[in-house]
Amino acid sequence: MKEQYKGNAWALIPLIVFVAMFLGVGIATGDFTTMPLNVAIIVASIIGLLLNRKESFQQKVEIFTKGAGHSNIVLMMLIFLLAGAFSQTTEDMGGVKSTVNLGLSIIPENLIIVGLFIICMFVSVSMGTSVGTVAAIAPVGFGLSQATDVSAAITMATVVGGAMFGDNLSMISDTTIAAVRTQKTKMSDKFKVNIKIVLPGAILTIIALWFLTNGAHIDATKNYDYNIIKVIPYLLVLILALVGINVIIVLIGGTLLSAIIGLVDHSFGWKGLLSSISKGIVGMEDIAIIALLIGGLVALIQHNGGITWLLNFVRNRVKSKRGAELGIAGLVSAADIATANNTISILMAGPLAKDIADEYDVDPRKSASILDMFASCFQGLLPYSPQVIAAAGVASISPFDLVPYAIYPALLGVCGLVAIFFRLPRLDKKKRKA
Repeated sequence: MKEQYKGNAWALIPLIVFVAMFLGVGIATGDFTTMPLNVAIIVASIIGLLLNRKESFQQKVEIFTKGAGHSNIVLMMLIFLLAGAFSQTTEDMGGVKSTVNLGLSIIPENLIIVGLFIICMFVSVSMGTSVGTVAAIAPVGFGLSQATDVSAAITMATVVGGAMFGDNLSMISDTTIAAVRTQKTKMSDKFKVNIKIVLPGAILTIIALWFLTNGAHIDATKNYDYNIIKVIPYLLVLILALVGINVIIVLIGGTLLSAIIGLVDHSFGWKGLLSSISKGIVGMEDIAIIALLIGGLVALIQHNGGITWLLNFVRNRVKSKRGAELGIAGLVSAADIATANNTISILMAGPLAKDIADEYDVDPRKSASILDMFASCFQGLLPYSPQVIAAAGVASISPFDLVPYAIYPALLGVCGLVAIFFRLPRLDKKKRKA
């Protein structure tokens, strides 16, 4: 039992191999697209299955498959597939082109990317899922990069950044719910504390994006006509998200509306519609399988004690209240780096974070905010997170290309550290207990 409590650092080898293959091959070839994600995760998974000789290979396979079949992983895969159907159907119907052209027509050139970020912020807050936001808005972001001289890496990173803003703050986000429940505080109280910490980061991101893209130029030789009817599916997605409808229903509704518009205006026939839906689903299958394999690999790492070792490594270095807050940030950061899933990382680190918070008198509103902020920070920075992979996949670029432009996720971490070191915001102790 003692060994299991301490964990096992060797269990992290598959994760280290996974990241090292990316970095090693990318640095060696000068091209980070050389190493396919699916190959890297397969190799890492095989190594994970070969570790821990105390258990049979069949037992390890069962652990892997149970992790791959976790409800969060399956839901993520379903969102990817439905988003693929929605994106492809809407694109073939002409919706993406019309939406991009509408934006180019009404938004000043120097505010195109800033506008994209703000739209993603609102959608993600309303939808409560960064994965769903990326899946729904990334095609529009890629369309903007094609119509302007702004790189696809910047637009895709902007979409991910806006998505992580909502994932951290939305009242219906599973990460927010997990943070609040594990720290035993109220959703509204956590939101009030959290928004004070991260809002400066969002404002600085808007300013940074303006400086990066204020010289953007639209290709004047191209025709930017649009049909407002074809924009309606994206408006529907936005409205349903703002109302708080489940992301599955949002994507199904958007796909159906795009199908109806496309059939009515003869953008495609029944065969073309079915082909679009199929093409969209197939286009997302690779990302969905990668998510599944990552889920299985994380289950193996956790079972073999890798996650426990990480959590205890951080916990044992806590000595003060400020150190406790840093420890909580380190706990959830380490868990997210290991799992590439901010919800799971909060659920893993949450109970231990609660113990640390109680021991060192950290306000539960603050500890919940720290958990959510740092999980979202690394989720938007990791080149192997589902959000970054999905956004890069839409633009057919390497996930590593997005990392230098992950402005908001980076500032989210900076804001969190500033709040810890300067003990911000000042909280009223009489309101601490939920």
